[in-house]
Amino acid sequence: MATKSTKNETEFSTKGAYVTGAQFTRDTNYIETRITRDGADGYPVEAGRYRLVVSRACPWAHRSTIVRRLLGLEDAISIGVCGPTHDVRSWTFDLDEGGVDPVLGIARLQEAYFKRTPNYPRGITVPAMVDIPSGAVATNNFPQITLDFSTEWSEFHREGAPDLYPEALREEMEVVNKRVFTEINNGVYRCGFAGSQEAYEAAYSRLFTALDWLEERLATQRFLMGESITEADVRLFTTLVRFDAVYHGHFKCNRNKLTEMPVLWAYARDLFQTPGFGDTVNFEQIKAHYYIVHTDLNPTQIVPVGPDTSGWATAHGREALGGRPFGAGTAPTRPMDA
Repeated sequence: MATKSTKNETEFSTKGAYVTGAQFTRDTNYIETRITRDGADGYPVEAGRYRLVVSRACPWAHRSTIVRRLLGLEDAISIGVCGPTHDVRSWTFDLDEGGVDPVLGIARLQEAYFKRTPNYPRGITVPAMVDIPSGAVATNNFPQITLDFSTEWSEFHREGAPDLYPEALREEMEVVNKRVFTEINNGVYRCGFAGSQEAYEAAYSRLFTALDWLEERLATQRFLMGESITEADVRLFTTLVRFDAVYHGHFKCNRNKLTEMPVLWAYARDLFQTPGFGDTVNFEQIKAHYYIVHTDLNPTQIVPVGPDTSGWATAHGREALGGRPFGAGTAPTRPMDA
């Protein structure tokens, strides 16, 4: 981990990321205990025991809200939503009455981390699964949280829940997910927080090389892994939906907008219009987070009015590729909570 030498780098640590010299480096050391059926790590799957804490602004947390909704885990796992902005100490529950989470009884997510490890030294990140009885974070390992929602929490899936992590596709999906994470999900951050022209240009080139690869891959198949939505699509979507609103301008990812990449733009609209995706998006909170919190990139903290988001509701034409978005399952019909 890099030494945190400036105030803004310390602020970034609330998301678990630092700038190492000229290169942006993400801290990927998470609380790796898992919530499993056998409770091997001390946290057994149990309906009502855990609270998923997220922010609508954060792309990493957004994954968990989508998967929770697609699988119908609302009754088994409650959700706490932090506001879109935070200070150096952590995410806050300023959207709740009195600024306190009504279930956990805390004002800052930091308190749940300190219950797990006093003076927890790493990033205070979302998503976090909090053990309600103890008030402590059980895990903040965001890639594993959603996989465990699919595999360990299957007893509580809704009828008609899709298989987001099909066993036959896992080996290929691991390769796709790795490239999407390193080159795209994290690639936009490498552009935005590059500390030199050279580092920025290298990150920029890697990002758009990967986006061009996706344009080609998705030209002949409806979803990343084929005919149905999987975990891989969830992971890509949370970056694509933020691309024009934030990453194109704020992070200087400006070779072109998402709306200027015909295949990816149609693919993203297809997902956005699918229950569980677009209904979990809050563009105002997304913009508020990036443009207000990242004061070194935007010292005025002025939040852009645009871009126009009405295009997300326009026809995408991806049905022509066939496929069934939910495979043998069905779309969620439960109204969006929180």
